[in-house]
Amino acid sequence: MDTDILHSLAHLDQSGNAQMVDVTHKPQTVRRAIAVCEISMKTTTLDAIQSGNVPKGDVLGTARLAGIMAAKQTANLIPMCHPINLTSVDVKIFLDENIPGYQIEAEVKTKSETGVEMEAMTAATIAALTLYDMAKSLEKTMIISNTRLIHKSGGKSGDFNAPKGDYCDI
Repeated sequence: MDTDILHSLAHLDQSGNAQMVDVTHKPQTVRRAIAVCEISMKTTTLDAIQSGNVPKGDVLGTARLAGIMAAKQTANLIPMCHPINLTSVDVKIFLDENIPGYQIEAEVKTKSETGVEMEAMTAATIAALTLYDMAKSLEKTMIISNTRLIHKSGGKSGDFNAPKGDYCDI
């Protein structure tokens, strides 16, 4: 492998083997990330969720809770993620009749040496998967899509904001 490329990939050592990035000498800064994803479904499924007529119970509340729990478990799921002391996790689920379905937004904060982008994307995705699980008895053709980072702040690389056309403004 080209050594210039190797040096630019922080998760690879000199031999090209996977490694966890050493953040020992990085300063702790306030970090924030927001990720979103979508789940689309038939209008009959959406109506059942909105009216509370799903056999498994509170679909949206359970999905929000699952997203929060997932953010806290990211380091156990993604091999090179550092365990991070999260200071805030907020998962919001927005009805979007144009999909039809839901937009899910996860915001994660910490004061740490490393960012929380993966925690935010994990939270949004697991919330969508939980929503699917809670409503799959009504429909198995739901589609989870468009998981993406829309904002990150803090750390050496500074701020990132996805261009407005790259995501639905929820």
